[in-house]
Amino acid sequence: MSGAALGLEIVFVFFLALFLLHRYGDFKKQHRLVIIATLLAWYLCFLIVFILPLDVSTTIYNRCKLAVNSSPAESNGSYVTLAPSKQKCFKPWSYIPNGIMPIFWRVVYWTSQFLTWILLPFMQSYARSGGFSITGKIKTALIENAIYYGTYLLIFGAFLIYVAVNPNFNLQWNQLQTIGIAAANTWGLFLLVLLLGYGLVEIPRSHWNGAKRGYLLMKTYFKAAKLMTEKADAEENLEDIMEEVRKVSESIKYNHPLRKCVDTILKKCPTEYQERMGRNMDDYEDFDERQNSYPSEKSLVKLHKQVIYSVQRHRRTQVQWEILLEQAFYLEDVAKNETSATRQFVHTFRSREPENKIVQYFYTPTVEWYWECLLRPWFYRVLAVVLATFSVIVVWSECTFFSTKPVLSLFAVFIQLAEKTYNYIYIEMACFLTIFFLSICVYSTVFRIRVFNYYYLASHHQTDAYSLLFSGMLFCRLTPPLCLNFLGLTHMDATISHKNTQPTAYTSIMGSMRVLSFIADGFYIYYPMLVVILCIATYFSLGTRCLNLLGFQQFMGDSEMTSDLIDEGKELIRREKRNRQRQEEGENRRREWKERYGNRDDSTRNRVVHTDQKESSFSETNTNRPLSKYTRSNGRTERDRIELLQDAEPLDFNADAISDDPLELDSGRYQPGGRYLSMSRSQVFDDV
Repeated sequence: MSGAALGLEIVFVFFLALFLLHRYGDFKKQHRLVIIATLLAWYLCFLIVFILPLDVSTTIYNRCKLAVNSSPAESNGSYVTLAPSKQKCFKPWSYIPNGIMPIFWRVVYWTSQFLTWILLPFMQSYARSGGFSITGKIKTALIENAIYYGTYLLIFGAFLIYVAVNPNFNLQWNQLQTIGIAAANTWGLFLLVLLLGYGLVEIPRSHWNGAKRGYLLMKTYFKAAKLMTEKADAEENLEDIMEEVRKVSESIKYNHPLRKCVDTILKKCPTEYQERMGRNMDDYEDFDERQNSYPSEKSLVKLHKQVIYSVQRHRRTQVQWEILLEQAFYLEDVAKNETSATRQFVHTFRSREPENKIVQYFYTPTVEWYWECLLRPWFYRVLAVVLATFSVIVVWSECTFFSTKPVLSLFAVFIQLAEKTYNYIYIEMACFLTIFFLSICVYSTVFRIRVFNYYYLASHHQTDAYSLLFSGMLFCRLTPPLCLNFLGLTHMDATISHKNTQPTAYTSIMGSMRVLSFIADGFYIYYPMLVVILCIATYFSLGTRCLNLLGFQQFMGDSEMTSDLIDEGKELIRREKRNRQRQEEGENRRREWKERYGNRDDSTRNRVVHTDQKESSFSETNTNRPLSKYTRSNGRTERDRIELLQDAEPLDFNADAISDDPLELDSGRYQPGGRYLSMSRSQVFDDV
């Protein structure tokens, strides 16, 4: 079992990263290099989180062996050994042989740094470029990255000149490497505390609010109103861009040198627009540059970039609108079924996706009712309390982990108690739960955060290449300081514990931060205390209130704008619900007509054909009149039947007499079919 645990976790983390990337990315449409680079970045970051507990247990075992093989006061090399325990040092089940972890951490760390500082920014500019050739995209990416990294190189060059001129500094290559690592981790720690302070409060609160059905339903209405505005804006933007593409396609003829660029742009347009903007193949007139003004290649590159962005945004809003509708219908169904006397969950609409037969067998309507209406709210409340307890422990430990005598960090207390008995399974589980909770708080904020429309991780394969690569950059920059912060909370970092004991393999790769004392003894210790201020600000929703003042509508219960958007979203959901009910009623009527009159039409058709065969003998003397008679009759019957089947829209409906509010309807008297007979044309949101 020496390397089995490491191998199993390597394989498991790979499939975990692949699953998450499949949820957010699109393997079929996005470039393979984008998928591979993002997968590698996510995989390395998740791997560090899962492998670090094994490094901690292996380090504790090595310290035990070092203590047993030497006397309590004896020094072994550069490390002072600890007093040997009365118990024998048991080898952990996940023990990793010496020499493997340093090489492993070195490869993982420097690969992630190469990705976040060089490869991913270059690919980000490459994917966002609107060039029509590989050379053009590479040129654009190089120019953008040269401007971006010129500032960093200028600062680093000034620092090197200062070190070379100052005689008090005699830095070697290892120390210079440590300074570079410290600079990268300082920038990552700055972002880490910001994201951690938000996640420590928002994750428990979101699960607590998940037990409130009314709260979730109101928030869904609010999201519907905002998403409809974004959806309308995306459609309008797409129409404007497609109009520009149409003008360019008509102006540039088939034999123009830039026609290939126009064809490339047309391939990125939606199918319905491609059919409208087909090539003007009827005009074979050669182009004349002296008489006509044609767009330049630079303007086509800009138009290509706009087309890619507008099409992706339009498709994303369409998919999100469908998902939000399903969520709203589900929450309304839960509100209606809570007062059901039969205790069987009844859905308003059938699921559009085929359900698994095994799930249908075990997850019956009765089981679904008990889970959705009775057990699930309590489960979310208990989970929220557990997560809130973890958050309080993290905040306390972040404020007290620098204290070594006495040890105030609760995570360090747990690890040291387990280290005395060499309970490696407990050590690994405690370390894993600690770093996993910290990672959830940080990474979930990365998935939730949205920077206008430039960075936005959308599920159901709706995330663009730019956002995927940007998330990979964030993960690679946040994971190393996250791990150092975890080692500081557990006092496994010698810089924090001030013990000259054997460090972990991860700490040995990061180097001793004592080269820069103002960072090791100042910023790394006192800056994480700001998480308390950020948690308080998040608890009182100060950021949300500031965004509301700036004009960015956020969900707030005591805001008049929020109430207006909730009412608007509620009306939009009602409208979509009526449309879907009308569609289902039309499909049901068509199905009933086919079942009721399908055989009769077949017998009628056979009878007409038989009559035509009998009349064929008589048609030798008088053929035209009978044949035309029966032919017209058959066609008339067929046309009438088709028209009758097509008339599926209802004719009479009184919208004012029906209430769609799930809190006002009784689930026992609710009848999903036969109530909505038509749509009123005087609704407020019919033109949305």
